Amino acid sequence: MDKKDIIEFFDRCAATWDAEMIKSDGIIGKILDNAEVGENMDILDVACGTGVMFDYYLQRGVASVTGIDISPEMAKIATEKYLDEPKVQVICGDVEDYAFGRKFDRIVVYNAFPHFCEPEKLFANLYANLKEGGRLTVAHGISMEEVQKCHSGVPENVSFPLPQKEALAEIMSPFFDVDLMISDERMYMVSGVKK
Repeated sequence: MDKKDIIEFFDRCAATWDAEMIKSDGIIGKILDNAEVGENMDILDVACGTGVMFDYYLQRGVASVTGIDISPEMAKIATEKYLDEPKVQVICGDVEDYAFGRKFDRIVVYNAFPHFCEPEKLFANLYANLKEGGRLTVAHGISMEEVQKCHSGVPENVSFPLPQKEALAEIMSPFFDVDLMISDERMYMVSGVKK
């Protein structure tokens, strides 16, 4: 995958992203419960898009939310939506090699993993930016089969198939002690604590 193609794809999608977003508050709540997102935590939202998850974090009383997205248009919309929220910062950048200058309690990759062409590089950088005892969660608010179906219409140069939960846990294992794997008809989630 070429990151330029990914940026162009999501820049084109940005204007209608929120209107076309299908999400379940209950499933997102379960994902964040399993990710142990709670009060006074610093959260990194990877591939944050237009900030779809920000309100869910803020409702849990987190200390801060940092969203990062490679698409300038997605990051611009997220920034505009949260201009008056001092706990939220949005960065336009490539998370695979971005130096944040700080560490996070929780890192969440929600509905975005199939767009990362170098998962090992992604996990290495997320590991470096996670506090000791921090947790990384990769999740989708729909089943693996639904993710594959949604991505079947996306150009090959923008997305790759979502791996089985065990395969994703294996990719994560050099950096994280994976202690939660879910792949059912409602969600897909793999989560682990920094080694």
